[in-house]
Amino acid sequence: MMRIRTFMWLPLVALLLLAGCRASGPGNPARTVAEFFNKYENRSGFKATDWSAGLTTRILLGRLGSLGGENDLTQALSSVRSFRVLTFAPTSGSAEKLVAEGLVSEVNGLLSNERYTPLTTGSGNVRYATRQQGDRVTEVVATSTVSGVPDSFMLMSIGGNFTQGQLAQLIKVLPNVADMTK
Repeated sequence: MMRIRTFMWLPLVALLLLAGCRASGPGNPARTVAEFFNKYENRSGFKATDWSAGLTTRILLGRLGSLGGENDLTQALSSVRSFRVLTFAPTSGSAEKLVAEGLVSEVNGLLSNERYTPLTTGSGNVRYATRQQGDRVTEVVATSTVSGVPDSFMLMSIGGNFTQGQLAQLIKVLPNVADMTK
């Protein structure tokens, strides 16, 4: 009887161990991309850019996108609701300590465990993940390094309401946007 009770606790212990694996990184790990931005945006070595797209801005983006001729890109740009970029370059001892404590592991764990679906694209060192609601993409997250800066990274979060075709066009232009934000 005692042996059966011991085995009943094993699944619970296994779940707790798995949760602990996700908890890598400095301090309490962020559970969402928004929490990650809030946790790090004012720390040494980080630079945050937060842009919220109002109706006028979305119309302007749509018009700019139409200059490129791609209808899906135009619609994707006009569907952007928010755009956040967080770059990190270890510029101080405390920033270097964050790298040693597993900052990049925290981002990777967040994206792999919080209902983000990784995308396979041939876009160099930029990795993408999405959150979907039904057949629409509600958030695109891109991670990369800052070119020429060791132990750095960039996290972009684009919120909106995109189709798969719009997402494909958006991913084509995001590396260029990333270069402009560095």
